[in-house]
Amino acid sequence: MADKAVVRRQKFPESYAIFDPIVAEWTARPDVALGAMFGSEGLNVRGKVFAFVTFAGELMVKLPESRVGELAEANEAQPAVMRGRPMREWATVGTDAADLWAPLVAEAFAHVDAMTP
Repeated sequence: MADKAVVRRQKFPESYAIFDPIVAEWTARPDVALGAMFGSEGLNVRGKVFAFVTFAGELMVKLPESRVGELAEANEAQPAVMRGRPMREWATVGTDAADLWAPLVAEAFAHVDAMTP
């Protein structure tokens, strides 16, 4: 684990208390691993990242652009912005919506798995 990832875990223990059990469930599946992502650890399927904890301690998931819009409209997630740039297919969810993390990770896996050979 990279030093940045260790620091992030120490900074956001609540986020990792939610994320780690999800990681344990998903990494037990074929083709899913935990790897480096933007100085963090991200879940990936065949090398393509689908979920990780951000620098702000939020869950970030890769979903279809239309689904990101639906989640934003319902105030369940926010479209992700990285370095001032909107990321069309990425959404963020805070720890205040911890109950959404596991289902959104499942959606993100299905989305990325379907487009990753």
